[in-house]
Amino acid sequence: MVLKKKKEIQVDAFVLGHHQLEKLERFSKAEEQNLASLLLHGAQLRNGIQQIQCIKQIVPLVKQMDQNSAGDPMVKACLDVLGEMYFSLGIKNPLKKVLASSLNGLPGHLMMSAVQSFVCCLREELKTTDVYLYRKVLDNLASCMEDFSLGRACIKNLFEEVLQFLQKVLLDIQEENRKNHGNRIVQTQLMHDLLIAIKVSMMLVQKLQENIQGSLWKHSESFVWQSMCSLLKSSTNFLMDATLLQTVQTTSGLAVILFTRAMYEPVEELPSLISDLLLGTMEHSGVPAWFVRNCGVLCTAELPDSVLLFLCHGALAMLDWRSGSMGQNGEKLLLDIASVLLSLSSQLKESSVATSLSRILAIWTNSALAALVSGSPDLKIKLNGNSDTIGRLLEYIYTHWDHPLDAIRHQTRLIFKNLLQIHQTTIAGSNGKSDPFFERLIKHLLSLDWHVKGKYASLGCLVECVGTENILQLDRTIPVQILDVMSDQSLAPYASDLLETMFTNHKAHFTLSFQEGSWIDQWHNIWVSPLLVILCEGNHDQTTYIIDYYLPKLLKCNPDSLSYMIRILQASADANLGSCRTRGALGALMACLRTARAHGHLELSNIMSSGLVSTGCIKQGLVHQHSQVCIDALGLLCETHRTTEIVSLEEMQLIQFFMMYNLNNQSPSIRQQIVSLLRKLFCRIQESSQVLYKLEQNKTKQELVENLTRAPPLRILQQYKDFMSSVCARLFEVLFPGSSHPTRFSALSILESIAEIFSVPKGQAPVFQLDQEIDSARVQTLIQCFASTFEEIKILAFRLLMKLRDVALNLQDSENLDLLFQAAVDLSTSTKPYDCVTASYLLNFLVYHKGLQYTCLGKWLQHNPQMAENTSVSTVEKNTLAVIKLLLANVEEEIFQAKKSLLQAAASFPMYGRVHCITGALQQLPFKDLTLVSEWKEIVTRLILMSYSLSAVVSPVVQSSSPEGLIPMDSDPESAGRLQMILHEIQPQDTNDYFMQAKILKEHCKEESEKLTDQMPTKNICMEMRGKDRQACDVTAQMVLVCCWRSMKEVSLLLGTLCKLLPSHTTSEPSDGLITVEQVKNIGDYFKHHLLQSRHRGAFELAYAGFVQLTEMLSRCNNESLHKMPERWLSSVLEEIKSCDPSSSLCATRRSAGIPFYIQALLASEPKKSKTDLLKMTMKELISLAAPLNESSSVIPQVHALNILRALYRDTRLGENIMPYVADGIKASILGFMSPVWAVRNSSTLLFSALITRIFGVKRGKDENSKKNRMTGREFFSRFPSLYPFLLKQLEVVTNTLNSEAEELKIHPSLFLLLLILGRLYPSPMDGSHSALSTAPFVPFIIRCGQSPVYRCREMCGRALVPFVMANEAAHTVLALLRRLPDSATPGVRHNSVHGTLLQVFHLLQSYLESNQFISLDFQQGLGDIITCMGTKLWLAKRLNPCLVTRAAYLDVLVMLSTHLEKFQKQGMQLLDFWEEMKRVISDSELVSGIPYSSAVPGLIQYLQSITRLVISVLSVAPGPDTQSCGSAGAKEVAKPSLSVALLLHCEFHEVRLLALEAILLWLKQRNSKQIAEGRGGVLCLLTDLEDTLLTMALKETNPQCFCKVLEILYNMDLRNVLPKTESSIKMNPNELLTWSLNLADISSSPEGQTIALKFASKLIIHHLQNYQQISEEVLKKWVQLIVFFCGDEQETEMLLAAAEVLKSITSFLLISEKLVLGLSDTLGLWKCVILLLQNEDLVVRDAAAEVIQVAQLEKKSNGGTEFAFRIVNAPMALDLAFGIVCELLQRWGEVHAGVPILVEWLLGEDSDLQRDGETSALEEDDSLFDKGEVNFWAEKLTHVRQLSKHLSHLISVTHLTLLDHEELNRLSRIALDQAQCTEQLLGSLPLVPEFSRTPEFTKLTIQRERISVCLKILNLLKPDDTCKNENLEK
Repeated sequence: MVLKKKKEIQVDAFVLGHHQLEKLERFSKAEEQNLASLLLHGAQLRNGIQQIQCIKQIVPLVKQMDQNSAGDPMVKACLDVLGEMYFSLGIKNPLKKVLASSLNGLPGHLMMSAVQSFVCCLREELKTTDVYLYRKVLDNLASCMEDFSLGRACIKNLFEEVLQFLQKVLLDIQEENRKNHGNRIVQTQLMHDLLIAIKVSMMLVQKLQENIQGSLWKHSESFVWQSMCSLLKSSTNFLMDATLLQTVQTTSGLAVILFTRAMYEPVEELPSLISDLLLGTMEHSGVPAWFVRNCGVLCTAELPDSVLLFLCHGALAMLDWRSGSMGQNGEKLLLDIASVLLSLSSQLKESSVATSLSRILAIWTNSALAALVSGSPDLKIKLNGNSDTIGRLLEYIYTHWDHPLDAIRHQTRLIFKNLLQIHQTTIAGSNGKSDPFFERLIKHLLSLDWHVKGKYASLGCLVECVGTENILQLDRTIPVQILDVMSDQSLAPYASDLLETMFTNHKAHFTLSFQEGSWIDQWHNIWVSPLLVILCEGNHDQTTYIIDYYLPKLLKCNPDSLSYMIRILQASADANLGSCRTRGALGALMACLRTARAHGHLELSNIMSSGLVSTGCIKQGLVHQHSQVCIDALGLLCETHRTTEIVSLEEMQLIQFFMMYNLNNQSPSIRQQIVSLLRKLFCRIQESSQVLYKLEQNKTKQELVENLTRAPPLRILQQYKDFMSSVCARLFEVLFPGSSHPTRFSALSILESIAEIFSVPKGQAPVFQLDQEIDSARVQTLIQCFASTFEEIKILAFRLLMKLRDVALNLQDSENLDLLFQAAVDLSTSTKPYDCVTASYLLNFLVYHKGLQYTCLGKWLQHNPQMAENTSVSTVEKNTLAVIKLLLANVEEEIFQAKKSLLQAAASFPMYGRVHCITGALQQLPFKDLTLVSEWKEIVTRLILMSYSLSAVVSPVVQSSSPEGLIPMDSDPESAGRLQMILHEIQPQDTNDYFMQAKILKEHCKEESEKLTDQMPTKNICMEMRGKDRQACDVTAQMVLVCCWRSMKEVSLLLGTLCKLLPSHTTSEPSDGLITVEQVKNIGDYFKHHLLQSRHRGAFELAYAGFVQLTEMLSRCNNESLHKMPERWLSSVLEEIKSCDPSSSLCATRRSAGIPFYIQALLASEPKKSKTDLLKMTMKELISLAAPLNESSSVIPQVHALNILRALYRDTRLGENIMPYVADGIKASILGFMSPVWAVRNSSTLLFSALITRIFGVKRGKDENSKKNRMTGREFFSRFPSLYPFLLKQLEVVTNTLNSEAEELKIHPSLFLLLLILGRLYPSPMDGSHSALSTAPFVPFIIRCGQSPVYRCREMCGRALVPFVMANEAAHTVLALLRRLPDSATPGVRHNSVHGTLLQVFHLLQSYLESNQFISLDFQQGLGDIITCMGTKLWLAKRLNPCLVTRAAYLDVLVMLSTHLEKFQKQGMQLLDFWEEMKRVISDSELVSGIPYSSAVPGLIQYLQSITRLVISVLSVAPGPDTQSCGSAGAKEVAKPSLSVALLLHCEFHEVRLLALEAILLWLKQRNSKQIAEGRGGVLCLLTDLEDTLLTMALKETNPQCFCKVLEILYNMDLRNVLPKTESSIKMNPNELLTWSLNLADISSSPEGQTIALKFASKLIIHHLQNYQQISEEVLKKWVQLIVFFCGDEQETEMLLAAAEVLKSITSFLLISEKLVLGLSDTLGLWKCVILLLQNEDLVVRDAAAEVIQVAQLEKKSNGGTEFAFRIVNAPMALDLAFGIVCELLQRWGEVHAGVPILVEWLLGEDSDLQRDGETSALEEDDSLFDKGEVNFWAEKLTHVRQLSKHLSHLISVTHLTLLDHEELNRLSRIALDQAQCTEQLLGSLPLVPEFSRTPEFTKLTIQRERISVCLKILNLLKPDDTCKNENLEK
């Protein structure tokens, strides 16, 4: 269901001149309708659409006239008027088209006179001489030739005049363009006119060909011939003129070929002429003289690339390829064009030209297809799939199918599709299915990785050629593979398109091949079953994208599959409900139903009435723990195919249920989805209500009513009204004090969409109006939302209030208005930065109130009474002007004070708040229609001056060179001294006492306060600070910084906003603008000064925001001097950088500070569609500076250039325009890396990193080796061809420095960068023999770099080699590398070299073993050779090799082989030798014989880890099939090395122990989850008898990581095996073990240790209790306390999760057991923990706690509860259920009397909270500038209070409970009443409008007030009746 806005059609009416009207009046007759009166009537209408109706009546009227009417003067006059009218209408006016089509129907006898009238008009048009009016004439000529017979006849009559006119137009426009050089706006207009002129001249030649041909060949002196020559010459000039727009050049290319074709004889020779032009082999002898005369420039040998491209386009578009009329020459031309285009593709890299090239190649494939139809057999051979041309085209496709530009990717797909068709055409007749070309392509494509986007579209095209079945025969798992890819959003659309192509094709294939219906199960198995598995169990992203992209397509292809899906999912929905991570069958069902309903495959009422899906099932979906399932269930209710479908009562109830639990969602995307789905529902209500109103009015159509709806329309409308009313009530209700940000966001967004959708257009009956629901309390609630610390809440509340402003403002009385205004003014000068934002929104709301002038601005109005009376001025304008004047006056006064003391300003009146409010007020003002222009001009001038003076006060702090404007935050004398030095340096003005005298505040507090009192008696900030002397300086320093920085930011934004006030058109007088050109120039200079002088990122970023606004305004501005400013600024700053003048103030450190920002803003504002001349000029300059040719020049320009380039490459706004300069940037950064100057190297590194991101994309994942941010070598070098020789040369230089003979350490600086780039490339199976950019030459160099003495470089060489070795070469290369390794007898082994080689072997082998999809015989053979070769060098893994590092590297290769060999074991004992060797290596190792080294030996740890991994892999690898039976002793011997796990656990090195423990844990988990396959019994043997060892380790282990692992293993083991062994191994009985683990959980130093100890202890406790063993009361108490401690709000997440896991494990046994095991208070204490965790801010914790409720609900269901039990619910629902369960349990345990008081205490909250809050709130006020109140942004105290009180009240009413224990009741009442009194006192002591001035305290107290009142109500219910009576009597 998509909501579309209806588009209004605009038709401008025509107006006839006085003279024409007179003519018509003369002939019109009043009594009968004739042509004249009809036209006259039309002319009097003012509505274009009515005029169209009028014109359509002309033809019927004319057709009634008789033959003699042709001579009638009335008809003549009317035809004249129609002619004038036609030529006066604009080309886009629909009237013109209607008139043309009407006149096409003129009867033949009137045609002559009509032509005469039109010729007359056209002749007048052709007399136009003004260049700027040519466009209208050209448009008229074009429309005459478009499907308008009358127009075409006119042009035939005036053919020569039209030709002459066009000739003149082309020359005039060219001349005018030359005159206006540099004026971009005029030139752009002229370009478009020129384009139309060329198109019209082409139309003339194409459509009126016979006119030319008739008179053309007679003699070359004829006028037509000469005109044609002139047109040809002009077109050639335009084609060669590179300064013109690209579209003009392209069209000129078409025109040149078209005109030549029209003039050239004999036509058969034309193709060879064009071939010669393109190939540059033109010989003048055979060419006609007229061609040389007019197109001489084209006959030169060297044509520019772009001209060649446009000529190719012309030839393809303008010549006839279908008929075969061009013969052999035509076929040669076709192939020549292809070769020219393909050679151009490697040279043209600029994005617009590259896009054109791809489009022209696509046109070529279409032409080739057309030519093949009538082509010669020779052509078929030359265009066969195996031919050279097609091979090169495939190269082009593989290189460009992943191009960053969409257009190029799309064209590449078309080229591939056409190319397959070309091949099919060439082999027509033979069997395409088994064609070797197709087979090879499919095989190649399937062997590519799925992350290559081009693979999908290409496979899709192939499927259409050869059918899905053929591809599935190669690999049946393809559908599953593609579905697996869909977890990546960037690939999902491509994957779903391919799947759609495949399953649609497959269905068609089945339908043709099989009987009706017999194939459907097979189709479902392939395409639907894998989908259902993933929907139930897949991860979040994958399922979301599959539902969005794949499911709708599948249902569209075969809607009947829906019933299959529902059947399968319904069967398992009850068992598989999903979790917080997976959707389960229920979630999958919701998704399928939602999609089906939204696409019209399903009626919800049908499936609900048929019982397929129950209401309970949907309800469970609506509160599911997986938020996406909730969204799908909501979508099922809201989205329908028909927007007028009636919303049923059941749906409305479900929506209300949804809104109870889902508004508080922390995920922004979920909130957005909720809002947009509810919006669809509201639209349905609105639209269906209109249908119902109509039905109600047309009561007679009774049967219609009966069919449409069962209930009468009025009843449904009433239901709608009640439903909307209750929704609004719910939404306002959740805006209570302390409601969370997500709740507020959701509620306000939904309210806004209600206000929008139900704003009723005139003439419609309103079903619901939001403003009728608004009362003053609700307006107050919305205004209080301005106090939120989140700006988006302020924005939403403001927008909603604006929509309801009439009601909202009427509900504000003058007293309230005054308070709000006062609050806003106070907040605008608050020292807390977010207060001024609140002030701005408040003021922007209040300026709409008519009474604002009189109530609040009275002081100012006394001076200006006449303006108050002026009624023509809008309220908003008057109020805004007044508010800005007030703020401006204040801020001017404050700046004056700040000049005396910046300290005082920062502490009492930081000025930025006022400026922020001024900017806010200006931004919502309608500048187009202001009345008080002179006042505004004066204000703008004052604002600009104020900005400059404020900036002057604060800029010294902002621009000081002290690091980030730091001021020490201390108050001791020593740092005061340091502060003094810094302040001295940044001293702005001599009189400023802050910079001269600020030392320590407490010493000067008295005198300072006296000074302050004189200046500003109202607010004495220093007196307030006396109480907390120690922190005085601390706060002030931060305040000064915030004051200065924010002031700077606000000034920049204000100036940026003011610049927009300049009128945008030159037509308006300069005086019309509120700001003058001169002022704009000054503002520009201000920004320039700040951006180029600032030292800190913060400072220039602040100025940058405003400067961007200015540059965008300049780029759109028509004023020539302003328009040229960016260019002038750019040139001057580049000059200054180049000159590197010592006096220059440019900052060369800090990444050139603001300079890159400055240049970035200037370049980014350049219009995207232009030629980007500024960018080209700048890049050229910068690259020449960044990579200087001579060494001697200064380094400062180079550093600046590198820094600026980095900023430009990172700027996304420059888009593809920057790509042509990337290769030069890479060169500059690599060369800069070799500079001797550190600054240059540093900047080069930063530039290099930016470029890597630019080329390979932003890195999203953590995996260094994923292919996502990589590129094939072919694609990389074809996009940056100049890097190929450069990188190769650099690599050669580097390897030459690694001279193998010399032993000294020579490290080449750029090796690292080269390897970083090369490591990002990878080979593609598509790399063919055509590529000149082969990656092979790099291989020997990279292998040699592996000898580098730097460890990290050797590692990188290992990785970088992989991409350069083709898959089929891998085994061969590995063998070659292995053979290079030395033998044991070789003298003088260089271990660096050995290590490098081994790393290369490791990475190559890894990629070889992992990537091989087709395990062929070659593969097995290659692997066998590698294993044999490894055996010959095995000495490197043994003691013979003294170097531990190379030993470890060799072992790593063995480990990898042993883990992979398990997969490849096919024939029994073939690998026994290998395992035998492994066993020898292990038994020979130091692990067995003892380790003689200390850990300080280099490489020891590495070696030990590698040998341990080898042991583990050999232990866990299953031996061959012969050894499976434990009978064969020999086999057993091989399978078991001489080493056990226990030995590893006793090793002294903790790294070894850790690896062994990790392996044990993995095996345990596999055993527990039954993952160990058949025949893996070996692993189970390894796990036996480890308990003793592990228990001993647990007590003795000193390494924390190992210790945690040991405990985790014990936790995962079966306690029945562990506990019996405690006595023997660690001398502890089970109870002592429990105490030991509890102590650990209490005192362990690391959270990991604590969590695992608690889990283990809890498992022990449960085990004891279940086996009826005694546990002491004390131990249980300690355990409960520990759990409570773990649930504390401030604990780390993993501790909270451990607590949740423990609580879940004890739920059924302790929390909801039939009888109390732990006693009431402890059990309720644990339940309180659950409730606390359910309100934790972290979603993961809440989800874990909700599982406790799931367990409880499952028990409830299994105990046979009758009502529907929610089982898997989100936290808000779980919280509600938790309170309900506790109340039920109290009844079940019979503990209601004892339990209710405890719950009442929960309601009251902690007693001490309030006192403490009261004491601290006064102190806290100015403590922290950025305090945001509550820490937990999710929990809502009042939600929790309301839910608990609901369940308590229910419990009390059900059990008729009264508390007879007066003491307990009185105690609780007393506490509640005391708290109530205290709360009221504290609330009373707050200042006026506390919700703004003291938001956190006000919120806390209002929450407390509600808590207490709820509590008192509950206590009243508990009192016995007589107590209540007595109390009433006392009252």
